[in-house]
Amino acid sequence: MVVSQESAERADRIFHALADATRREIVALTLAGEYSVSDLARRFPMSFAAVQKHVAVLERAGLVTKERRGREQRVRGSADSLREAHRLLDQLADVWRGRIDRIGTILADPDPDPDPVSVSDPIADAGAHLDPREGKEHCHDRDRRPEES
Repeated sequence: MVVSQESAERADRIFHALADATRREIVALTLAGEYSVSDLARRFPMSFAAVQKHVAVLERAGLVTKERRGREQRVRGSADSLREAHRLLDQLADVWRGRIDRIGTILADPDPDPDPVSVSDPIADAGAHLDPREGKEHCHDRDRRPEES
């Protein structure tokens, strides 16, 4: 899955915005109907300023739009952005399904790379029983005193 820097940043903003329960509830409400920021603020046990900040995060992510009408700021949910979030989650799910399938294939085949037909190597076989130090003087042998042998 190739993702441009811009679309990766957009995905980060969307999922960051949806990570908060209050913001998810605001999105759900504003998808069902249009609300003023004041109406939203009355629904939550927090200050008006806190709700405004939540709405601002959602707006930056493109999950809601805000429109001023007279003295009110009206908030409306954006179904297109939620569809994009759904599409991104589907792509991630496809990547992980593929990985899980590959793991399943590996686990199902206990010997995925069997040894090819054994061919004896006469040179290796001839030297297999020999002590590599046999018949050679090694530096540590010279330093031994006769009583240590």
